[in-house]
Amino acid sequence: MPELALRTLFAVVAAPLALWIVLVGGAPLAALLAIVCALGAWEFYRIARAAGHNPLSDAGIALAGLAPLAIHASYLGVFTVPPAAAALVVLLLLGASIWLRGVEGRPIAAVATTLLGVAYTAGMLGFGYAIRYHDVVRGYDDVGAHHLGAGWLALRVPPGGALLVFPLVITWASDIGAYFVGRTIGGRKLIPWVSPGKTVSGAVGGLVASMIVSWAYARWVLVPVASLGFTPWGALLFGALISVAAQVGDLFESLIKRESGVKDSSRIIPGHGGILDRFDSLIFVLPVAYLLLGWLPLPVFR
Repeated sequence: MPELALRTLFAVVAAPLALWIVLVGGAPLAALLAIVCALGAWEFYRIARAAGHNPLSDAGIALAGLAPLAIHASYLGVFTVPPAAAALVVLLLLGASIWLRGVEGRPIAAVATTLLGVAYTAGMLGFGYAIRYHDVVRGYDDVGAHHLGAGWLALRVPPGGALLVFPLVITWASDIGAYFVGRTIGGRKLIPWVSPGKTVSGAVGGLVASMIVSWAYARWVLVPVASLGFTPWGALLFGALISVAAQVGDLFESLIKRESGVKDSSRIIPGHGGILDRFDSLIFVLPVAYLLLGWLPLPVFR
């Protein structure tokens, strides 16, 4: 099947399912994040090995996959992971490296790369769950949910789901704006030694598109659906900063792939490459979005 057809077929199936999971939240969202984080960690270690490193891949993949589930369990009150658990994980990896890597196996680099893989995937993407249940919408998912459409097409949109979709939509707008403006105008390359195809005009196009979409989404979705709204300048600033984070995330993944000499993080997604190829921007966007939601002027209309 041609690559374009594969990309289209996968998007038609995956996009509605992902949207449903984002809106539902809870266990389905935690499970999706666990799968994405575990596969993303596997790809990260694959890239690291191509660059000459030798991480403790099995341990890192397991930790990355368990992290979103632990976040979900903590939210439910089943158990809380104490801060000291992070120190215990580091100590266990350091101890394991004595036998699994030894002197010749470059244990410092092995443990550091393993921990970086967990932080880069689960540590960042886990903020998607935190945004879904951010303090500004906590407790309003049931009483504040809106329904779009009618009959069997009706879609329940809780405030937390609408809030999580916010940075996702801005990221897509940034990617689309950068692609079309860059292809149309071209011109000076942004950072050619990292990503030869990206241009300054494309970066500006992505920035402008993100600001417009951020303002529109805040005005016509967050207010009526989630009873939340930025000030106009806050929405524009949010869109601009999310676009910057998305573009830096894309560039960073290009950087590590260039260091390792690989084209795609993997071929696990039909027609789309790997998990990191699709989530590289969100790895930077989600933690930035979470922080901005607590910093920027966000009046609550209830």
